[in-house]
Amino acid sequence: MCMTVDMDRQTLRDWVHRYNAEGLAGLISRVGVGPAPLLNEAQMAELLALVVNGPDPEVDRVVRWRCVDLREQVARRFSVDTTERTIGRWLRQLKLTRLQPRPFHPKKDLAAQETFKKTSVA
Repeated sequence: MCMTVDMDRQTLRDWVHRYNAEGLAGLISRVGVGPAPLLNEAQMAELLALVVNGPDPEVDRVVRWRCVDLREQVARRFSVDTTERTIGRWLRQLKLTRLQPRPFHPKKDLAAQETFKKTSVA
């Protein structure tokens, strides 16, 4: 019984050369390395610090970071143009969540809040 296998001549040639060079290990499927990351480790650490510290309302003109805001910061600081989806993926890689605490007024007075609280007599 004769079976025909549709295989390109170049593919067979590549397999033969890989087998001759490396033996059976040369025939194992190989996975490409993929594209190079847009930010290096130092830049990712800086992005993490930026997100954790939060924005300065007077300088950044926002009270909390959104992906669109972080995209602008990444473009300005690292000269990397990317999408909001990529920013969200980077935040997940950094083990950050999209849930954020409510912003607070920068001039709030904790002492005044404590004196205003009603005290209950038990």
